[in-house]
Amino acid sequence: MGESDAYGSGPRTDKDGEAGAAATGKDGDIRAVTGGLLDMLGVAAVVLDAEGRIVLWSPQAEQLFGYSATEALGQYAARLFVAEDHLARVLNLFDEVMRTGESWSGVFPVRHKNGESRLLEFRNVRLFDDLGDVYALGLVTDQEMLRQLERDLALSVRLVEQSPIGVAVMDTELRYMAVNPGLERVNGVSAEACIGRRLGEILPSVGAEVLEGLMRQVLATGDPVLDHEVVGRTPADLTADHAWSLSLYRLEAAGGRILGLAVSVIDVTDRHRAALEAERARHRLALVADASVRIGTTLDLEQTARELAAVAVPELADVAAVDVLETVLRERPGRVLTDGTAMFRALAVASAHPTLALQAADPPGQPARYGADRLVTRCVTTGRPVHIARVAAHDLPSIARDAEAAALLARAGVHSYLAVPLIARGEVLGALDLKRAHTSLPFGEDDILLACELAARAAVCIDNARWYRQQRDIALTLQRSMLPEPPASRAGLDIASRYQPAGAASEVGGDWFDVIHLHDGRTALVVGDVMGSGINAAATMGRLRTATQTLTRLALDPAEVLHHLDEITTDLEPNLATCLYAVYDPVRAECCLANAGHLPPVLVPDGGPPWLLDLPRGAPLGVGGVPFRSVTVDLAPGDRLVLYTDGLVESRLIDIDTRLDALLRLLDTPDPSLEDTCERLLRLLRGADDHDDVALLIASPSR
Repeated sequence: MGESDAYGSGPRTDKDGEAGAAATGKDGDIRAVTGGLLDMLGVAAVVLDAEGRIVLWSPQAEQLFGYSATEALGQYAARLFVAEDHLARVLNLFDEVMRTGESWSGVFPVRHKNGESRLLEFRNVRLFDDLGDVYALGLVTDQEMLRQLERDLALSVRLVEQSPIGVAVMDTELRYMAVNPGLERVNGVSAEACIGRRLGEILPSVGAEVLEGLMRQVLATGDPVLDHEVVGRTPADLTADHAWSLSLYRLEAAGGRILGLAVSVIDVTDRHRAALEAERARHRLALVADASVRIGTTLDLEQTARELAAVAVPELADVAAVDVLETVLRERPGRVLTDGTAMFRALAVASAHPTLALQAADPPGQPARYGADRLVTRCVTTGRPVHIARVAAHDLPSIARDAEAAALLARAGVHSYLAVPLIARGEVLGALDLKRAHTSLPFGEDDILLACELAARAAVCIDNARWYRQQRDIALTLQRSMLPEPPASRAGLDIASRYQPAGAASEVGGDWFDVIHLHDGRTALVVGDVMGSGINAAATMGRLRTATQTLTRLALDPAEVLHHLDEITTDLEPNLATCLYAVYDPVRAECCLANAGHLPPVLVPDGGPPWLLDLPRGAPLGVGGVPFRSVTVDLAPGDRLVLYTDGLVESRLIDIDTRLDALLRLLDTPDPSLEDTCERLLRLLRGADDHDDVALLIASPSR
């Protein structure tokens, strides 16, 4: 007989020889489904006739009992499987099922073909065929396997139902099949509302398209996605963002059939917020560190203010302004006037984007009176930050200088405002004014802390620049008061001179020049440079100039003059200076010169090329004990003698010989007048490299 007949005259098997579980597809077709729970259990089917003989025997029965269909069919089941001491009990149970029709289930020890005793789980029911004959159907599985599956199922159910972790099962179409209470709490959506629907239908604000793409990837590859962070809002809390960690796993039956997806969801909002806070803290530290490098690179007040404004945008604000109290700049006590107003000077304004808010700001460099009702006035009066997280229309007049400026701020979309005081050494210097328009978030507490930190660091730099400016102004005033008035040309000698202080980022130096007319018709020409800078250098310069004028009137040789100046300089502070001293004699048409460590002068013969006079350089004044020598050169009518300090030719980037060559090239082109030559030399040689002050003196015998 055939293989199918050997197992009895039961239902026909599928093409693989096994009775497969049939399922109805979407289009009504019947398809075989294998690898399910029944396959794992290995449920065997055995049919007995009314006499207890085996008439049907499934392949699973062969696996459980060890007998083939040929060996089992036609045999009395009780004598084949049941031990002698259980035989009576089994026969009674069989008789009861066949007589009454009541089913019986339980665990019973069965003898395997190999002699072993096994506990099997039975489900026995009575059957009738179309002829009215009675049969008994036994469904049998391994008791240990069944208990294990029951335990696993119970454990799974309890874990899923009681777990604080959200768990969902989705089918291969990515529709919810099951949702546990934990996920109901996370989503704020009941399980009933989820079943049969897709993620995007119930949670549209959590990036459903991206997540469904990951789900399809897991279904296709079987590779799980672990700890994928999602940020968004759910009906459980629509007021604030939350974060969740999602893990996706493909579910497969024992035979490898894909059942769907398991999704686990853990609320990691606290971890996410802590990470954000840590990132914000790192960002604040980085910005403060950057500010330490970028703010205060010079001692120029306006430049320092611009650096502060540049650091504040766009990291902290969309528009930043730095305003300093006028009283601070003028060294006058008091922050506000008697009527409650305050005089400010805007030093810098910066914007991250083109905006109308810039037009509403006070122009840098211009003084402005701020009313008592303005928030920035309150900021400097109280010395505390002023913060409006969300600016309303009625707030704008207290932020802007007038109604027109308020309208510009409204049109620019300014929605948040913050002003923090600039405080250094216990004194309020001004305020850092911040506005947000393009940035969506309002200023918060972290922003206030960061702005105060930036303001505190910048305020010290601004205060240093302020004090430096005041000291520099004092030194410059002192120095200029000691310099001669532009010397008038004497009969027979044309003279032009210039003094140019160093740029705003440097201190006042000790450069000077002098033209001293002697009673015998001769003229002394002097240029010098005191080492160092500031008030002390200016004071030393003044004392040396006075000493030079006194010594000149003694009609001493230039080398003797430098000798006496050298002795005087040793008692001064600073006590080093360079000096070039020359005396022009119109009668002899010659000039006698001596040099104390100074750069050589340039002689420009009338109609000839310029050249550097080769003078004994000598040591700077103040070294002491070094002799000086005088050298006499011809200086005919039309010739030009150019005396200068090192600030004219020295450069941080170019060596001195190259710069001296540039000076000679410029002097090789004659100008209509000595004044024109002074202007051209300063314009072309100084440029932006104005780190030192310059004294320039040009003399030419009249034709």
